[in-house]
Amino acid sequence: MEITTFNPQIITKDAESVAALFEELGFEKRHDQKGIGEFGVRDIRMKDNGGFYLDISQPAGYDHPDAVGIRINVRDFDEAYDLLISRGFKNVYGDDTVKTKSSKSAFLIAPSGFGINLIEHIR
Repeated sequence: MEITTFNPQIITKDAESVAALFEELGFEKRHDQKGIGEFGVRDIRMKDNGGFYLDISQPAGYDHPDAVGIRINVRDFDEAYDLLISRGFKNVYGDDTVKTKSSKSAFLIAPSGFGINLIEHIR
């Protein structure tokens, strides 16, 4: 499995205030996409001067305390997805994935409780 990106991700009901905090810490917005896929996710991607990335996601209707996960971009989504599922991870979307013109993703929860946002960018 080839990993191309690996960074923390915050899942929140208030992406704007979380992004504002990290802007104060020296991060800059790289992009801010709204209404991603059929689940209506907002995603803010940030980067600091040291090259560290942070993703902030706000799923439509999300009304839980903030959660922290790991964003992992891979070259082969199906290979990585099958590996994680075989290790007991559960897809929060059931059998669905979030699909756009440029990516395919799923948020998976480990048996111990941590989350991985698994993404493949379609090239």
